[in-house]
Amino acid sequence: MKNNSIRLLVGLVTALISGCANQNPPIKPVSSVDLNQYMDDWYVIACIPTVFEIDAYNAVKSYQIEKDGSINTTFVYRKDGFDGPEKRYNPQGFVVENTGNAVWGMKFIWPFKTEYIIAYLDKDYTSTIIARNARDYVWIMARTPFIKVREYQALTKTVANLGYDVSKLRKVPHQSH
Repeated sequence: MKNNSIRLLVGLVTALISGCANQNPPIKPVSSVDLNQYMDDWYVIACIPTVFEIDAYNAVKSYQIEKDGSINTTFVYRKDGFDGPEKRYNPQGFVVENTGNAVWGMKFIWPFKTEYIIAYLDKDYTSTIIARNARDYVWIMARTPFIKVREYQALTKTVANLGYDVSKLRKVPHQSH
């Protein structure tokens, strides 16, 4: 019985250590982000979805700077179809100091903050990629609900170059208005 307990403990510790070891180098954020220019609506074009986003349609993330410097975030989408129920989440973003405004902590539930790295941002602030060092989730976003195939392919290649398995990407359906 004692040996089984020791084996179980060793197995759990080994699994924890190997699970924490990331074979990829840390994701490099963009050098700087003009927060005022970054604010407003971003359409989620594709993502490796969280459990909440698996069946998201018309997904839009909106950002607004608060007086205290935090980022008020609204994430809205339709669940299971264009006519599905609207889902809305309001996490609070916090810019990490000395990151050029390119790394945020995103708080969904107090006191936990999730990592939010702006890993790509085009010069016109029309497309962006949000990544995480864990390579578990990623978001390709744009200022419009539809982008050209060539642009999507280039963004997908960037996601692959960040160390993600792009076969897990899900294109988010959007409806023309």
